[in-house]
Amino acid sequence: MTTLEPATGPTTATQLSRERLAAFAQSYGAAIVLVILLVFGAVTFPTFLTVSNLANIATQSSFLLIIAVGMTFVILTGGIDLSVGSIYALGGVLAAYGSSWGILGAFALPLAVCAAIGVLQGALVAYAKMAPFIVTLAGLLGVRGLVLAVTDGGSDTPLIRDAAVAAVGQDGVLGIRWPVFIALLAVIVGSVLLARSRGGQAVLAVGGSESASTLMGLPVARVKFSVYVVSALCAGLAGALTAAYSSSGVPNVGVGLELSAISAVVIGGTLLSGGRGNLVGTLAGVLLLTVIQNLINQVGSLSSSVQAVVSGTFLAIVVIIQTTLSRTQRL
Repeated sequence: MTTLEPATGPTTATQLSRERLAAFAQSYGAAIVLVILLVFGAVTFPTFLTVSNLANIATQSSFLLIIAVGMTFVILTGGIDLSVGSIYALGGVLAAYGSSWGILGAFALPLAVCAAIGVLQGALVAYAKMAPFIVTLAGLLGVRGLVLAVTDGGSDTPLIRDAAVAAVGQDGVLGIRWPVFIALLAVIVGSVLLARSRGGQAVLAVGGSESASTLMGLPVARVKFSVYVVSALCAGLAGALTAAYSSSGVPNVGVGLELSAISAVVIGGTLLSGGRGNLVGTLAGVLLLTVIQNLINQVGSLSSSVQAVVSGTFLAIVVIIQTTLSRTQRL
């Protein structure tokens, strides 16, 4: 009697190699492209690698990076947060108003209010089981309306009243401003939580399979609730730091910023379906978006519409590549 042998050997080895290569490209593709763009910028534009330009890239990246850290946690659970741009604007306005009470008021006020918004949205998503898209879209509109209400329809731009608050956004060490260090600290803390804590592992598990996580006894609702609070806190902190950097709380900032944050997270290798991703990739994604915008500005002759087309096309290509790589790993 002839026994059929299982299919092993070169085919299996090739498949494993392909899957590993796809996983590597998905996780580190943004970093590889970033290095390529840095080399291109250095060769093409003499002013690109100057200390002042690199410091500007770091500073501009820091605000988006803080928001993207919170967004990464949300997307890892399979959710989405469209309200971060509006919360970012609210955080900046409240920081400016709160600066009348010093540095504590400038940061405690926006963080408390933004955390409350995150609690409300998280409760609706996790416990009322409403769709994250609908909840956070309502948050986008509602919080933006709140910003306009407290700034007299957007006509009032409150100023930072305390020099110590402004110093948090404008001063630093060795030419690197404090928001950059704060953003990097957020990445480090978030990475440690994801890799080393039960809560971080639960976030990945819930995004991988919510039903399996429930069967494992994980607190699915609590995990989903917490990530929206974290996202709102990150957006509020970024807004407060931006107000400190610009010495004012501008009401109309942050429009469309949620799309930039989502783009950075996806470019960094985090799956929109959840369960896979990391904050180092998000850091690379944020830097990649900022460097692309900086290179476009170096050209100087492109209109805003052309810039939008370039950025949108790049994002579409990345999403297609990420989807293809994800399918390769599942084959």
